Amino acid sequence: MRPTTLTKFLITRQRDGKIDADLRLLIETCARACKAISIQVNKGKLIGAGDVLGTQNVQNEAQKRLDVLSNEILIEANEWGGSLAAVASEEMEAPVPIPLPHPRGQYLLLIDPLDGSSNIDINISVGSIFSVLRCPEGVSEPDEKAFLQPGREQVAAGFALYGPSTLLLITVGDGTHGFMLDPYVGSFVQTQSDIRIPEDTSEFAINASNMRRWEPPIKRYIDECLAGQDGVRGRDFNMRWVASMVADVYRVLSRGGIFMYPRDAKNTEGRLRLMYEANPMAMIVEQAGGAATDGNQRILDVQPKRLHQRIGVVLGSKNEVERVTSYHAA
Repeated sequence: MRPTTLTKFLITRQRDGKIDADLRLLIETCARACKAISIQVNKGKLIGAGDVLGTQNVQNEAQKRLDVLSNEILIEANEWGGSLAAVASEEMEAPVPIPLPHPRGQYLLLIDPLDGSSNIDINISVGSIFSVLRCPEGVSEPDEKAFLQPGREQVAAGFALYGPSTLLLITVGDGTHGFMLDPYVGSFVQTQSDIRIPEDTSEFAINASNMRRWEPPIKRYIDECLAGQDGVRGRDFNMRWVASMVADVYRVLSRGGIFMYPRDAKNTEGRLRLMYEANPMAMIVEQAGGAATDGNQRILDVQPKRLHQRIGVVLGSKNEVERVTSYHAA
């Protein structure tokens, strides 16, 4: 039996009425762009991928050469296909409408072109994240307001992971599915179908250097994990932290776990971006049977107020996420 390619997977969804032709084309275009980014990631120091350019993005973060290149690849790949009305990027202050005379479609695309770029120089996995929304009816010139929809309105989400192999994880609302890039034929081939995250786990991922700033519920949870068999949980936990959200979330999808980047005394809103990181990852995780909250409420129910809004994130194995959330409510 021949393996299922991404194209075959998406065409099947289209025939079943789960997606339309424009959404299929949009996801395929994002996948092609991720293949191109993967090639540039693999070139590494040969192209100065980790070189700091002396410029800053809208988040006041220093931009590396590969940050800018990845952003350009994703935008240029999508601007002429006819599926999009506008695109918003973590690297840009405002959304960019699809330029005329290119046709404009019914979807809005949000991208984190290169997640984990601080890891480029040390050859640790990085990735790209994308989220797809419908453009509101009657809007012909989408601005920031058109994008400010809660995450539950997403029609698709996905991320690419550039590691020992290039992976693509996507959902169109009927589960989370994984694909691996076959470098010899240039196609993404399905390797995981309807991924399910175990409800319980003994692994947690958090940046422990922020411990002194954590809110009491987070510190309580981590203290219980660290106490292991001698504590109230009665079992040992392992800590894992890659400092690349795509890699940490993929580990959760692969074998369970809980990933946390909570708000703290320094980052009172949170550290991660709601629209570019938290929402797409929350959709992917929920579609795999996991849970995702900001510590108090479901991430996908948060009403965005700003395009570059930040938020605390607790996601992964359902029972552990619910435990952390319950500590915030206590």
